[in-house]
Amino acid sequence: MPGLVLHSGAQVSCFHSATATVVPSAPSVKVGGSTVTTTSTLQVAGCPFQVPIGTGTKPQPCITVSWTSVSTKVRVNGQPVLLQTPPGSGPGAGLCKTGEQIPQGAPKVQQMQTRVTAT
Repeated sequence: MPGLVLHSGAQVSCFHSATATVVPSAPSVKVGGSTVTTTSTLQVAGCPFQVPIGTGTKPQPCITVSWTSVSTKVRVNGQPVLLQTPPGSGPGAGLCKTGEQIPQGAPKVQQMQTRVTAT
């Protein structure tokens, strides 16, 4: 399925609105002035999520986003580029996870380039 090429300038957050960092991994390839990425794990910082436990709560923050949509045809340095499918803002093509690898939901894409697509 075609999608927009994810790049380091994209604004992505976890399911709970903490910032996820898109790591630039292909410095020689740029889209919209930002570096393209082939790194399928995005790092999350500052997720506030907690779960109830007994009479209190336990921190259960999102730590990573595992991006699941990759190009089947476009590669950079032998690695497939990451894609935002469906194209545009909204739910991201990935899964937020805690440090214990517990799924938390889809990431949110607030902003990204809209010119370059790949399949």
